[in-house]
Amino acid sequence: MQNVKDMIAHLVSFDTVSSKSNLPLIEDVKSYLADLGINSHLVPNEDGTKTNLYATIGPNVAGGVVLSGHTDVVPVDDQNWSTDPFKVVEKDGRLYGRGTCDMKGFCAIGLALVPEMLKADLKKPIHIALSYDEEVGCLGAPFMIREMAKKLPPIDAVIVGEPTNMQVAEMHKGVHSSTIHISGLEAHSSQTHLGVSATRYAAKIINFINDIHDELLAKPYDDLPLEPNHSTINVGRVNGGIADNIVAKDCMLTFDYRVLPQEDHAVIIDKIDAYIGELEAEMKAKHAACSITQEVVWTPGFAAPKDDPAKSLAMRLAGKNETIAVPYGTEAGQFQNDGGYSTIVCGPGSIDQAHKPDEFIELSQVELGVQFIRDLIKHQASVGK
Repeated sequence: MQNVKDMIAHLVSFDTVSSKSNLPLIEDVKSYLADLGINSHLVPNEDGTKTNLYATIGPNVAGGVVLSGHTDVVPVDDQNWSTDPFKVVEKDGRLYGRGTCDMKGFCAIGLALVPEMLKADLKKPIHIALSYDEEVGCLGAPFMIREMAKKLPPIDAVIVGEPTNMQVAEMHKGVHSSTIHISGLEAHSSQTHLGVSATRYAAKIINFINDIHDELLAKPYDDLPLEPNHSTINVGRVNGGIADNIVAKDCMLTFDYRVLPQEDHAVIIDKIDAYIGELEAEMKAKHAACSITQEVVWTPGFAAPKDDPAKSLAMRLAGKNETIAVPYGTEAGQFQNDGGYSTIVCGPGSIDQAHKPDEFIELSQVELGVQFIRDLIKHQASVGK
């Protein structure tokens, strides 16, 4: 167990907030695996400032299981931490530090147990997959997933180790995130007829989105194990104008649409886009230089089929008879859609602790995670005998 705690502390010591590079951590993991005789494959972003890593332990044959985790963490700025967020502190049966729960704990368990994987004489492989930029829209994983699908033998299961308290999560919502930039025309506030107010049109969009939220609220799914049991949409940020007595030239707003996997997210998005198009035309009729533009990130939802191999395997390893659904997004939908992989979400820790100051993971959860991976090692060492 001490080697696992040491690995968690080691990974947490790398400041991999999404706005920064994860290369120091990845190079360290690559060196660690190389010392054990394992070759790593890197899949970098376009400018080479960040990279994914995947590696195979055991024979390069069909039937592998992927242990998937992201290396980036959310910021600590303006959070009231009791300790240094990048130095793990053990106290009262918990490990405190940024990423202990989400999700360097799971990554560390897999890495710390690689020597045990090597000693087990695996008949089918265990693959380690570490991604970048999960916290800002799951941007990095698709490049790695597509390369893995091309270069690796067929894979039996992908286990995305997001914190589920070691319960087996078979469903989560998709996430459509949009940043809207509205450009109007400045004028003195006593002459509003000479300007085109960006904040006025932002308000129209916000009201439209809030009306959609009320529509979604009125359409719950009583048979879903989700809280809330309906799709949601939320305007998270608004920033516009520079003075009370100036018609605002610019305004920015963001919205976050979390859609159930059984619903077509394009229905709502097309509706919003059409309304924005109408507003932009109205603005341009007043001044040709006006515009409304969007920057969009889409992360697909996830739902495991009824008789899914990854779900069956994870339930057996975790000792569970039932599955759950989770409200947050993960890379599971990308493994399922981009790679065609049987996928499940299961990992140590509680999402209740993620993204907060004094983030922590219970040592009891770490122990359950270790036992889960050790049972996976036994499974991969015995299959095919």
